[in-house]
Amino acid sequence: MIAVVPRLTPSTELPPLANGDHLDQKTFHERYEAMPPDVFAELIGGVVYMSSPQKKRHGRFHLKLSRWVDEYEVATPGVEGVVNSTQILGDASEPQPDASLLILPECGGQVWEDDKGYLHGAPEWIGEISDSTESIDLNRKKLDYEIAGVREYMVVAARIQKVFWFIRRRGKFKEMAPDAGGVFRSDVLPGLWLDAAAFLKGNNKRLLATLGKGLASPEHAAFVAKLAAKT
Repeated sequence: MIAVVPRLTPSTELPPLANGDHLDQKTFHERYEAMPPDVFAELIGGVVYMSSPQKKRHGRFHLKLSRWVDEYEVATPGVEGVVNSTQILGDASEPQPDASLLILPECGGQVWEDDKGYLHGAPEWIGEISDSTESIDLNRKKLDYEIAGVREYMVVAARIQKVFWFIRRRGKFKEMAPDAGGVFRSDVLPGLWLDAAAFLKGNNKRLLATLGKGLASPEHAAFVAKLAAKT
């Protein structure tokens, strides 16, 4: 996110964000916009988390995730992918997920964009790359996403080389298992298939080939037709 630093007078200057601050979303957002553009912060469960420097491993996984999300968007009119964008989820939650896939409002989605360009509401799917943030992403942040109504949530735990995929059932996240071939298949976004081993090992060719099979499936074709019928 590119933040614009406003011109502040001494009487209106806001305190800088600090790791561990307990704030509501409105106060957090106001202070975040006033921070330098190179600052990365999230509000999770009413607590401010400031990002540590990211390692190459995180950047490589993020690159693969971004391309995988983009491939799905291109093949699925009515679905939009975003990366590293602020999501305003509630009074105590403003995360900045590594990647999200959302159904557009005109196609029945649950996310909307305000006049400043910020997203409000829960995306249908969120993906996080967890290197140094595994404990947060699999606990407090997962709970925030669950409460907000995110329908599917994927965490790539880089340190332990494992992919977690959760689906919303009766208001709660339940962990999904991959199929016999180690492929996760989204229920919410048909055709969104992830070969976990290919992703973790950096086998881009196999990763995209598996997604291609999902995009060629009858389920994906039916989903695209369903979205088109709503516009």
